[in-house]
Amino acid sequence: MARVRTRPIVARAVLAVGVVVVLVGGVAGCGASAGDDKDPDHRSFALTGHTLTVDSDDSALEIVAVDGNPAGKVEVTRWFQGRVAIGKGPKVSWTMADDRLTLRMKCFGVVADCSAKHRIEVPRGVTVKVEDGDGSVRARGFKDALSIRTRDGSVHVTDSSGPLELHTGDGSVRAAVSSRRVRAESGDGSVDLELGAVPDLVDSRSDDGSVTIALPKATYRVTATTGDGSVHVSVPRSDSSSHVVSARSGDGKVTVGTAN
Repeated sequence: MARVRTRPIVARAVLAVGVVVVLVGGVAGCGASAGDDKDPDHRSFALTGHTLTVDSDDSALEIVAVDGNPAGKVEVTRWFQGRVAIGKGPKVSWTMADDRLTLRMKCFGVVADCSAKHRIEVPRGVTVKVEDGDGSVRARGFKDALSIRTRDGSVHVTDSSGPLELHTGDGSVRAAVSSRRVRAESGDGSVDLELGAVPDLVDSRSDDGSVTIALPKATYRVTATTGDGSVHVSVPRSDSSSHVVSARSGDGKVTVGTAN
């Protein structure tokens, strides 16, 4: 009977496992960062109307309302880094159809590490809606309505006066604005709002995190509650006030006070 030789097969299997371990260690040991991209891509997209929806699956976003943009143009800069040890190479894409800017990042493979960031410059006078699957969102300079929703990432808005709707499933929400209407919600993270103008409505909520609201001097109709934590309200209150403030937390401290 012929002898069955198995040692080379075992050796090859051990070698293959060793290669996978080395590759996994190599990728995991140095995570990809979009900030390392020293030569970002840039593209202009035509915008036919006065609304823009930004649809991103996995990217950090910076969205800025600017003066001086050519009429009907959205300027986008993209930073990207990606490595795939086992599988297809990483891929990023951007497309504009009607008023929807779609940003996609595909990082295929068993061992893959990718990171993307986009800066989007929007002409003033455009209403913007952001739908981000996974990534932080920063926005500034908006006088028109701004809506931001991300599943996983922080939201930070500054230097804006238009109506705001801000939501994250997992991350903090921060806004230092002069908006008259603000709705802000976090599923798991703090909510921190500082208003530079007396608002008509502030509706804020965190399922698991503190809620802090700093308001200009005025009299407010305030509702402040928490499931587990302290509540401190120091602004003047009246049930007949037209300035309505709601601050709720499922598990965290709630503070409503006067801005310095």
